Amino acid sequence: MLDLRTVRKHFGRLAAVAGVSLRVEAGEIVGLIGPNGSGKSTLLSTIAGAYCPDDGEILLDGQPIGGLAPDQIFARGLARSYQDPSLFFRMSALDNALLPARNQRGERARQALWRGRWWGQERANTAEAAAILHDLKLEARAQAPAADLSGGQMKLLEIGRTLMGEPRLLLLDEPTAGVAPGLAYTIFEEIERMRRLHRLTFLIVEHRLEILFDFVDRLYVMHLGQVIADGKPAEIEKNALVREVYFGE
Repeated sequence: MLDLRTVRKHFGRLAAVAGVSLRVEAGEIVGLIGPNGSGKSTLLSTIAGAYCPDDGEILLDGQPIGGLAPDQIFARGLARSYQDPSLFFRMSALDNALLPARNQRGERARQALWRGRWWGQERANTAEAAAILHDLKLEARAQAPAADLSGGQMKLLEIGRTLMGEPRLLLLDEPTAGVAPGLAYTIFEEIERMRRLHRLTFLIVEHRLEILFDFVDRLYVMHLGQVIADGKPAEIEKNALVREVYFGE
């Protein structure tokens, strides 16, 4: 589904991403790990269109997306979350969940004046968003401002609301950052459930390896902008170079 071929991204003389190649197959949960500053978040931002790659190819289902605008990449089925939840904090949890819905007729100038043309769609979207909040155990907080949610609830809301945009591939940047250990495991259980029920594919940056290793199919390890290892969790755990650069052993 996702194919990166020697992707590079520089900021001045700094090579934040220095020739990264990786693949994510449809239906996989793939982890992306590495020390702070290794280029993981920059790589996600480059894939998602926040940055334009300086070199290399980014293919989604065999079609190039490198250099496209974020909304164009989103329209092709790729969505992302951020380390710090990117929510509209004065809006309710329900309204946040409704935002990514595609092809909303009421947003078109020629349709907005005629309530009958969009009201049915709006009700259907609201029901779908409410069902998502129910699955995330957030239904009791549906009308609460997003700012009033706990850190873990914000993370769940941000991940869950992507479903309204009908994605096929999700890029998650530290989905458990700042979350209590018990809820962190719950978040990954929700990710696994989303994969199974919605046939989603995930590329996940995460530092809590003790949780990540329980859920991923494969891992890539970055260091100084490059991929230094890839394989199954058991293989990565035993890799001498990974243990040296990541754990200081």
